[in-house]
Amino acid sequence: QFTGGRVSFSGLYLQQPIQEVYVENTYRMGPEPGCHFSASRTQQILQATLDSYLEGVCYSPDSCSQLCQMLADLVLSKLKDVNPPRYKLVCQVVVGQSGKQGIRMASRSLMNPNTDNYTSAVFHNHSLFAVALVHRLYFE
Repeated sequence: QFTGGRVSFSGLYLQQPIQEVYVENTYRMGPEPGCHFSASRTQQILQATLDSYLEGVCYSPDSCSQLCQMLADLVLSKLKDVNPPRYKLVCQVVVGQSGKQGIRMASRSLMNPNTDNYTSAVFHNHSLFAVALVHRLYFE
């Protein structure tokens, strides 16, 4: 079978040079009209994801890091469907053990107030709590 690639004398395929793709600048400095961040829709997706996945889950310190990574990936995959073009998503999920202690969580970022925003959701059951935070940033 001939696959169309070049072959050396030893029978190994030679690597083809990778051609660079040149893309023209769009000179777009802001999102298109009607393509802005919907904080309420994002918050609904976050809360539904946390509620559906963490209902009945017990806290385990051994599997907590995998749970955080899996929840962040799940949230990002669900939000990519409703994400407007040219927006980047950053998701952070924190899971901890529920007890008689308090916790404060803070986040700082440098954002453009006209195009960027964030949303958070909180889940709590008898053995754990979870906080999901999503920043949506416009990429010029």
